[in-house]
Amino acid sequence: MIRVVLFLIVVGVLALGEAWLADRPGDVVVTWQGFRIETSLMVMTAAAVAALVALLIVWSLVRAIVRSPTVLAKRQRERRGARAYAAISNGLIAVGSGDIDAARKLSADANRLAPGEPLTLLLSAQAAQLSGDRDGAERAFRAMASRPDTKALGLHGLFIEAHRRDDHESARSHAEEAAATAPTLGWAGRAVLEARCREGDWASALALLERHRGALDKASYRRQRAVLLTARALAAEESDHEAAKNDALEAVKLAPTLVPAVALAARLLAQGGYLRKANRIIDTAWRANPHPELAQSFAELRASESARDRLKRIDALAKRAPGNVEGALAVARAAIDAREFARARAALAPYLDAPTKRVALLMAALERAEGDEGRAREWLARAVHAAPDPAWTADGYVCDHWLPLSPVTGRLDAFEWRVPLTGMTSAAPVIESEKVLVIPAKPTAGPVVHEPHDGDPPLATNGAAPPLHPGLQPAQPKADPVIPLVHAPDDPGPEAEIVEDTEAEPDAKPSGWRKIFE
Repeated sequence: MIRVVLFLIVVGVLALGEAWLADRPGDVVVTWQGFRIETSLMVMTAAAVAALVALLIVWSLVRAIVRSPTVLAKRQRERRGARAYAAISNGLIAVGSGDIDAARKLSADANRLAPGEPLTLLLSAQAAQLSGDRDGAERAFRAMASRPDTKALGLHGLFIEAHRRDDHESARSHAEEAAATAPTLGWAGRAVLEARCREGDWASALALLERHRGALDKASYRRQRAVLLTARALAAEESDHEAAKNDALEAVKLAPTLVPAVALAARLLAQGGYLRKANRIIDTAWRANPHPELAQSFAELRASESARDRLKRIDALAKRAPGNVEGALAVARAAIDAREFARARAALAPYLDAPTKRVALLMAALERAEGDEGRAREWLARAVHAAPDPAWTADGYVCDHWLPLSPVTGRLDAFEWRVPLTGMTSAAPVIESEKVLVIPAKPTAGPVVHEPHDGDPPLATNGAAPPLHPGLQPAQPKADPVIPLVHAPDDPGPEAEIVEDTEAEPDAKPSGWRKIFE
């Protein structure tokens, strides 16, 4: 609408000018080199306008001819850029969909059309990863790491590739370089932090966490600092009692429900005679998260008290989290020590229909304390096939005590209190063991169930996984070789590539910080 109005205004102005000239006629005489030209003003004006138009046309033609090489080159670059963009886009889609041949072909086209472009390098790296060409992927990531605009991405890719070939020194070097280049990179900070934790350098790890505090939300920072302080306190428990107590108390202040920190702080406070403070921090953690370590620490606060007094205290603790199995188990254990067998039996009664291993073992101890050896053996047999209890578990690794790092992946704060393999937080009823045999496979695979036959290998009684039935193999997770595009190359790929199936045998006499990995 505005253009129409402007056009009408211009036409009106021209018409007014023409009318003005027509109302004021006159003659124009031009004498030059013996030539004399006489004409009217209107004709002279029209001739001047025509000459100007002709001059503009000639100038446009000359300018187009002169600029034609540049214009043609620009249009060719635009067409080449459009083809490169299409190749990169379709190549990334092919990588995400797992089409190896298309990804490889489109990567070659992108390198031919737009060599050295950041997205071309990324496509080359992902296509190489998809096809299993680790050397090609590393070359692409190194090319990205040598450029300022893609250095962080290249270092991340090199870090992932180093992890995949178990080159932890190179992985740490790439992570430290990335952290120094861009301190806000979360993955780099975590990698360097976990590397220092693996070395037991807790002071350096805490200092690094402080430097990267701005990259973490408040809850994550408090949790990670609490875990590191707990690890340092465990390492210094014997060598520096006071420093260990201060670290443990600070960890409890940051994470009041962190069970290892609370148990350690309560133990150290009890050794110093601060029983009321120890009782208070255990009570706070127990209300939020009833845990057997808390019950054990609470029972050991007063070593000189009688078994009956200990039972009274444990009973009061259990009532602060009513209906929880951990409270019932703690009461039953204290009642057996106090020789109050009826009390112990009443505490365990609600859990006898589907007993877990610990419930069955406590019932066996109760029957043996009452002198019924036959019933005790029966409960021991049931314990072999009973549902598992929660345990400290990280990345499929089960440990009888908490560790600050996963022994499998080195991840900080990886251990969770849950039922191994299943990920459940509480035991559920199971099928009678006389009818089916549940054989746990690897942590990433589900249980294999088959009917027992004569000659089947006996079920292990030491808590280890029983041997497989002949002809049966545990289900192996089929890993997709492509890194998901959304996280590329953040996601290191299938966990099976970096998970170790074997655990290193601990030293016979650990010392210093290494004792916490016992």
